[in-house]
Amino acid sequence: MTGPLHGLRVVELAGIGPGPFAAMLLADLGADVVRVDRAGGGSPIGADPTGDLLNRGKRSIAVDLKQPAGVETVLGLAGRAHALIEGWRPGVAERLGVGPDAVLARNPALVYGRMTGWGQHGPLATTAGHDVDYIALAGALHPIGPAGGPPQIPVNLVGDFGGGSLYLVVGILAALREADRTGRGQVVDAAIVDGTAHLTTLLHGLRAAGRWQDRRGANLLDGGAPFYAVYETADARHMAVGALEPQFYAELLRRLDLDREPDLPGQHDTAGWPRLRRVFAARFATRTREEWTHHFAGGDACVTPVLTLDESTRDAHLAARGTFVERHGTIQPAPAPRFSATPAELTGPPPLPGQHGRQILEEWKVR
Repeated sequence: MTGPLHGLRVVELAGIGPGPFAAMLLADLGADVVRVDRAGGGSPIGADPTGDLLNRGKRSIAVDLKQPAGVETVLGLAGRAHALIEGWRPGVAERLGVGPDAVLARNPALVYGRMTGWGQHGPLATTAGHDVDYIALAGALHPIGPAGGPPQIPVNLVGDFGGGSLYLVVGILAALREADRTGRGQVVDAAIVDGTAHLTTLLHGLRAAGRWQDRRGANLLDGGAPFYAVYETADARHMAVGALEPQFYAELLRRLDLDREPDLPGQHDTAGWPRLRRVFAARFATRTREEWTHHFAGGDACVTPVLTLDESTRDAHLAARGTFVERHGTIQPAPAPRFSATPAELTGPPPLPGQHGRQILEEWKVR
């Protein structure tokens, strides 16, 4: 294995969504991640487990946690690990005998990462939920969408992976730093509602300063500003415009041949924004997405084509950076971020449940 986390041992108790993504990120960066799958169970996503990219770079052992021997195996692995990731409802790990008390008794220096939607305590802690529920309660869903329309679901990137996985990884790495310093591990309670609320810090600051209205499509960064918006092209595709700064806005007007319009509303004349939006929309509707892409190429107007997932894998800039790679027959995002001295690499495809059981027990010296 390579990467800055080479030598880090992580146990992942199998789940779905943000927990596996957090463990994948650690594996991408070089950690030895052992996924504990359910003995005799299928894939948690209900599909071919070898196609679940969130498990790339990991190894799998199958364990029956309803049996004392299975519990002992997990505790044995935890005893040899630096961190453990668990994403079940509060209380489940404790009932199975692999909760924080049992694990930290076996390995006091271990970092126990807990990934949930609502957190380990609070009125909703033991109830079900999904990304859309968490970001709704955290206030992050309400601002997303057009004025006069309903909130728009931003896939599950904001909650599960932004407010969930990434905060869990940051918490684990911070706690590992503390464990290196003191020899004491701890529990990291990563709740999607907490992380998602934290992501809205800028918006709360703007609102406190009177620079953000608590309604959709009325602000600088929510599509309200005509110079930070998406416009349809002649071929029913779209261009993204992000010309916030005055110099970039001036470049946008020049590229749209609007810089000599005598009565065009000013950039920050909010009363004139509806008219400015109509002018921009009419202009973008005159050419195809490809034509506009070529027209804005090489400039600082902050205008880019809105690409599909498939199209993004073939984009020239992303290809030059190697943002996407083909490994094991699948095109997929490469590890991120980049490191100058300890580059990360994809080390293996998603495993079958239990595929590496004997190998893991031998290497980790677990009986």
